[in-house]
Amino acid sequence: MTQQKLPSLLGGAMIIAGTAIGAGMLANPTAMSGVWFIGSVLLFLFIWGITTLSALMLLEANLHFEKGANFNTITTQLLGRGWNILNGISVAFTLYILTYAYITSGGSITESLFLKFAPHLPINHTFAALLFCLALALFVSISTKAVDRMSTILIGGMVVAFFLSTTGLLSAVKSDILLNQVSKDETSYLPYLFSAIPTCLVSFGYHICVPTLVNYYNKNSKKITYAVLIGSLLALLIYISWQMAVQGNLPRAEFVPIIEKGGDVATLLAALNRYIPTQSIGILLDFFAYMAIASSFLGVTLGLFDYIADLFKLSNNLWGRIKTALITFVPPLLMSLLYPYGFVTAIGYAGLAVSIWMIIIPALLVCASRKKFAKSNYKVFGEKWLIYLVIAFGLLNIFCYVAGQMGWIPIFEGE
Repeated sequence: MTQQKLPSLLGGAMIIAGTAIGAGMLANPTAMSGVWFIGSVLLFLFIWGITTLSALMLLEANLHFEKGANFNTITTQLLGRGWNILNGISVAFTLYILTYAYITSGGSITESLFLKFAPHLPINHTFAALLFCLALALFVSISTKAVDRMSTILIGGMVVAFFLSTTGLLSAVKSDILLNQVSKDETSYLPYLFSAIPTCLVSFGYHICVPTLVNYYNKNSKKITYAVLIGSLLALLIYISWQMAVQGNLPRAEFVPIIEKGGDVATLLAALNRYIPTQSIGILLDFFAYMAIASSFLGVTLGLFDYIADLFKLSNNLWGRIKTALITFVPPLLMSLLYPYGFVTAIGYAGLAVSIWMIIIPALLVCASRKKFAKSNYKVFGEKWLIYLVIAFGLLNIFCYVAGQMGWIPIFEGE
């Protein structure tokens, strides 16, 4: 019997990277301006390690179940209905909110592109949002392979646009600014560490794609592990490069007006323009942001699509995929059309929800699966203390988010 040929490793890695790298990364330099560059890099590395561990823990638990099993099936059988309800609410809330945010942002950029390049066409926000959503939803509805191909194209274009747009900024990096030696006041970084954690964690949110890759690669743990590592490392490299490009040119004190505007990217670029001309990279940055939003939309909705199919036990035939697509895309699309600018507050709560389903639940799942299944062909390295470390970090993130909202921890507003 001829062994079934598995999809390419590149495609799976691009799905992981595309889901992780969203337009939200453009706000990372501002959100992490309190801990500045060295603190940001250390935080990125630590959270990359934790999220990689939790993703591989989810993989280990998932491999004990049949192909197509998603969070709903795995959590119910290993942790019980109570945990599954909590996990289900967290997953659905996070993914629907992110889909809503991406449709809204993607629609706005689509509208602006039409106004710039085809001003004679009467395109409004509603039509632009519909066009953005329906065009990409088609790939998700067809198959994981279609998302694989499209994600590879988008990530390729995004990486090229990113490095072309940041070449000028990276070549102009000044070590005294990057290390904050230009500040005449007493500098402080450590107190702002906790307020930076929730934003950083959301930047590595790709775990919903792990069950999809288990099915896609026919439970080949080696390929899935490599896809997770390569995709997440690519995201890490881009985050650190962008952090260096911005924080190596714009002094820490200059983030005050950007913070006052809620981390607005246009305000950030305007501030950068006083130190290095950025008009030439504006179009490339717009292109990068659009590719980032589109690739994240594909990854997030692919995970949501498979989760919905597993939750409602919908078949994989044409009618089953149509029903799954309607449940996946219609609610966030309607929300985007009715409330095109109302996701800012809600998306903050998504950062709180990821602590549950992306960090705590995978650690609990692997703990339960090791008790239930004595033999396993795949096991994440490390003993129980590593599982406890992951759970502790998830609880820490919840505390950091709540403490930030309640004013219990300092939040950087300028020095």
